[in-house]
Amino acid sequence: MPVSKPPAEREAALISVYDRTGVVELARALEARSVPIYASSGTWKFLTEHGIDAHELAELTGFPSLFDGRVKTLHPRVFGGILADRRSEVHERERSEHGIPRIGIVVVNLYPFEATIAGGHATIEEAIEQIDIGGVALIRAAAKNFEHVTVLIEPSQYREVIAAHAESRGEISPRVRRALATRAFERTAEYDAAIARYFGSGVLARDLPGSLALTSPISAVLRYGENPQSRAAFYLPREHALPEQLGGKALSYNNLLDLDAALRLLVPARVPSVVDPLADGHARRARPEPVLTAEREPLVRAAIVKHTIPCGVAERATAAEAARLALEADRISAFGGIVALDGTVDVATAEVLAPVFLEIVAAPAFDDDALARLRKKKDLRIIRFDGALPGELARELRVRSALGGVLAEDDDPKASPECWRIASQRQPGEREWHDLRFAWDVVRHVKSNGVVIARERVTRGICAGQTNRVDAVRIAAARAADFARGAACASDGFFPFPDGLLAAVDAGCAAVIAPQGSIRDAEVVAAADARGIALVFSTYRYFLH
Repeated sequence: MPVSKPPAEREAALISVYDRTGVVELARALEARSVPIYASSGTWKFLTEHGIDAHELAELTGFPSLFDGRVKTLHPRVFGGILADRRSEVHERERSEHGIPRIGIVVVNLYPFEATIAGGHATIEEAIEQIDIGGVALIRAAAKNFEHVTVLIEPSQYREVIAAHAESRGEISPRVRRALATRAFERTAEYDAAIARYFGSGVLARDLPGSLALTSPISAVLRYGENPQSRAAFYLPREHALPEQLGGKALSYNNLLDLDAALRLLVPARVPSVVDPLADGHARRARPEPVLTAEREPLVRAAIVKHTIPCGVAERATAAEAARLALEADRISAFGGIVALDGTVDVATAEVLAPVFLEIVAAPAFDDDALARLRKKKDLRIIRFDGALPGELARELRVRSALGGVLAEDDDPKASPECWRIASQRQPGEREWHDLRFAWDVVRHVKSNGVVIARERVTRGICAGQTNRVDAVRIAAARAADFARGAACASDGFFPFPDGLLAAVDAGCAAVIAPQGSIRDAEVVAAADARGIALVFSTYRYFLH
């Protein structure tokens, strides 16, 4: 294919976009200033159909688009025009000798890799074909040479360039070019991070990532952080989306933290195996199915969170009853809290929640009448989330900053399954098994030292963040009051001495679950047997700092 000689000194624009929003208006502004336009094949066809006098990139490179579009911009005539340093005599001489035009504007956006993998339905072949190579290279080249080249990666950036070209000189200031280059490098980092996350997920994720890619685009600038003297923003990978907000004020920093905590409470723990070492005089595996998994009817869970700590959780056959009992578990703490349910909010549920001052009501679905009732509270944030989201949160890599770096953890797929051991002579009854499992589900989400007292699958006393476990039990028992009689007590860590367990017994608890591992486990078991309560040990602990 013959190579046409480009215009002598007029700096050209290169346009290669997947998202063509606003690109015709931009091209017309450039054309009005007599800026030569080169475009990749698909973009060139789109521009010419809209009356733009553009040159197909193949005219410059001498090569058509190859290999199903995998190679179309990777050529010295393209990258030389972008990367040549206008201040260098050597660069200018080489550019002139090889007929390379100056390219002063690069307009590129990338194949939608993040959108392709969102939802998890794309095959690996489909995902691979959406990995942009030439586009990323063009963006990086233009950003590197920002002193001479303007790089545009998003339609929202076109307006400033259009305005500049409507003026007499049509120049973009060095400050703006540098800001655009910064955003360009941010975008390529986001893109590569999304690809790395994708390849590191699923079957390949047998180990923690060798390099932690945290780059995500800004999703929302928040009014302030945890406190008004802080500034804050929320960042979210493009392959994810925030739950849909159906009403109320914008979400704050603390709202987002509390919403995350509330949604995690909706994920029930896997039912562990149970061992009764006293049965038949030797260790055997008990059959937990009749008492741990069989339910007469599906249950809805309602969880109320305040400052990321559960203050009321309940399970019942209807959302309205679950919400009512979760509120009654600690109505004072629920004031200004966040409610999440894993069932549909109907009008009966809305009538339970509406009289209470709440920051957020979140659920996977809302009846129209319920939504109308809740929307009467103009400040109440109403959130509809994908029912799969709580489970996805439970499986994600958990990160937090520390000492100038980042700590990361996830659930080790190679870890031995959790197992419960009946440590006491008395076995829990059926209702006690349900309450033990329920309390254990909740205590996983309570700041350590954490203790939860539950009865009939309603939390009756929750204590978080104590520096000694005995006080945690006593505070939880005091909050439970008379409801502690016959209840189950869960502790997120083992009892180092019998005193913590005895505090639960003195409050009236009939069954206790805690991790094993104390050097005084035998003393704790002896205390349980002496007081006639059921004691279950887990092989897992659930510290939450």
